[in-house]
Amino acid sequence: MKIFRDLLCAFLFLWFMAVASAQSAEKPLNFIVILVDDMGWMDLSCQGGDFYRTPNVDRLANEGMRFTNAYAACAVCSPTRAAVQTGRYPARTGVTDWIRARFQRGDIGTPEKNPLDYVGGKNKKFLCPPNPYWLEHDEITIAEALKTAGYKSAHIGKWHLGDEAWYPPGQGYDVNKGGCDYGQPPSYFDPFNQPKNKNKMIREGIPNLPGRKPGQFLTHREGEEAVDLIRKWKDKPFFIHMAHYAVHTPIQALEEVAAKYKRADKTVENAKYAAMVESVDDSTGKILKALEENGIAERTVIIFTSDNGGLDRKGNPTENAPLRSGKGYAYEGGIRVPFIVRWPGVVAAGTLSDTPVCSIDIFPTIMEAADIELSEKREIDGLSLVSHLKSGGKTALGRDELLWHYPHYRHAPGPYSIIRKGDYKLIKFWDGQNELFDLKKDLGETKNLAGKMPAKTKALEAALMESLNRMNAKLPKLNPDYVGK
Repeated sequence: MKIFRDLLCAFLFLWFMAVASAQSAEKPLNFIVILVDDMGWMDLSCQGGDFYRTPNVDRLANEGMRFTNAYAACAVCSPTRAAVQTGRYPARTGVTDWIRARFQRGDIGTPEKNPLDYVGGKNKKFLCPPNPYWLEHDEITIAEALKTAGYKSAHIGKWHLGDEAWYPPGQGYDVNKGGCDYGQPPSYFDPFNQPKNKNKMIREGIPNLPGRKPGQFLTHREGEEAVDLIRKWKDKPFFIHMAHYAVHTPIQALEEVAAKYKRADKTVENAKYAAMVESVDDSTGKILKALEENGIAERTVIIFTSDNGGLDRKGNPTENAPLRSGKGYAYEGGIRVPFIVRWPGVVAAGTLSDTPVCSIDIFPTIMEAADIELSEKREIDGLSLVSHLKSGGKTALGRDELLWHYPHYRHAPGPYSIIRKGDYKLIKFWDGQNELFDLKKDLGETKNLAGKMPAKTKALEAALMESLNRMNAKLPKLNPDYVGK
């Protein structure tokens, strides 16, 4: 009798698990994009960084697919953020530099429309297109597309895509926690303000994220906001855009956490920065725990990445080696970033892919996973990674080039555009010489091959210009008033 009872219990358990699994499979997927600000390619232990402690992000990699050739759509933040939202290159959206907040624009305020006139002084060889003050409303965001399928959506953290009318609620989001025109927080400590600052906006803190626990670290607060929404929305399909303000400046940290990273060969800034990285990992851990506690971890896709490379110049808080340079610059340190996808039951645990992917791929990947068809009239530059993910990285994406376009003088040696085709990367410095690198043989970009391979250089430049012209990209123009340097 006991044997029969044990067999019956075992049968009922297996039947229950099968039913539960089937029911879970029938429910729509949830999506969480964790977009870190300024996190470099080597700023995670799973990426090979030996200074950082990131067990929760490492867990995402161990349970999903980690991409070793992943890129941000730009070397600075706002263009990449627009690319994540739309699946379109910065050259197509027109957001090609970071957007100035209202308090950074003097008395301009919010104009009626984005600027159109080219800019530049007599000491610049080229006139450059103006950067807009917002991502236009006619762009379609992830939140707007998912809304057609009944998804709830939330933005948490840094937005940096325009003035108040273009905050997340104006771009399709149901909930906005901290998204505004700020490029960085006034402070990482609750109430997240600078009380003695002359600017009223900064004195008041972060819009849509009022203080509630004095002294609490901002990244931990962002994690709590995500947990609250997971609990609230556990029975309905949702998308959470977790866009941390960390690890952007100001470099601030909890003293007791930074103390763990003090070493003779590291600066105080290095230790604080590592503590900020740990805060991102803490938030990721809270999210994973909340998904498990609410029984929805198995149907929640998590994508983890950064908006550009790490801030890596002399005296700055991180180091991107073996990559060259860092944030803002055309070299790999400025654009290569971590990129991890965890999709339980679909992506094999611990998979590596060396296929080049980019921020523009997030939008179409989520759309295909959510079974949402996009209009063929809408130009989407990114490619869905779904087949690649399901095949363990064996299915090719069918793309042979990636592009970058930064037509501004903010970073030496001036405006640049980039094409990567296969293992070759061409940087077109508009006010200088082209540079060509073989990334497979020279990841650190130490050997400029342009002089030795003129035919390759010319062919890649032609392909780059053809693609930029096809997108109607705004290109630098020769300055008729240029008087030389």
